Amino acid sequence: MDRDLFQQGRWSPRKRDTVRDQLEALIMQMYKSNILYGEAVREFKKKFIITVLQENKGNQCRAARELGMHRNTLSRTISELKIDVRQLRDGVRRPPRSARPVSYEKKVVR
Repeated sequence: MDRDLFQQGRWSPRKRDTVRDQLEALIMQMYKSNILYGEAVREFKKKFIITVLQENKGNQCRAARELGMHRNTLSRTISELKIDVRQLRDGVRRPPRSARPVSYEKKVVR
């Protein structure tokens, strides 16, 4: 993945070093705060997936593609991490049929 990003011009060696330094500082901070490994991995996974989902407006198929995983795996992981994807979707969705006003107008057949 790093090589692909590097070839696309999205991942420079300098950027990689900056991210690596930030990650090392974060790990040291978590270690000193007595955060358990499982807790840290779970939180990282959750934040990473939420970020990619936000960038894709809650679209799980596109997010899975960007994460390099199958959409079913992403869906299962979202369920395991208890992520509410509905909050990540932009825009207003149509209300369910039961909540829509009933229209009694008949269309004119020509």
